[in-house]
Amino acid sequence: MAATLIKKGLDQLKSPEFRNYLMSTHFWGPVANWGIPLAAIADTRKPPEYISGKMTVALCLYSAIFMRFAIKVQPRNLLLFACHVTNETAQIVQGCRLIHYEYLGGKDMAAKAKVVDAKVA
Repeated sequence: MAATLIKKGLDQLKSPEFRNYLMSTHFWGPVANWGIPLAAIADTRKPPEYISGKMTVALCLYSAIFMRFAIKVQPRNLLLFACHVTNETAQIVQGCRLIHYEYLGGKDMAAKAKVVDAKVA
């Protein structure tokens, strides 16, 4: 059973349709676009004082619009859709981190932690 699945998968990879897909903008556009969500995921490790609220909102709107586009375009571009779902999720996480830092006491806790660290050192 596994051998037949592997054979079918290899046959699919060798097909002219798949090669045409790999040479299309329907594939390379989303691949190039993956830099945005990967950068957003990497930014979740940075301190929240570096988060730009305006850019986070702009990227949330951008991804929401292009998620809809990826589903409405024919044929559907599920690779682009997955890219923007990932970016939307990462931007929402960044937005929550910003709200916690700016409005829910995160900035005060960070300042107190710096004072404690300064006294200890």
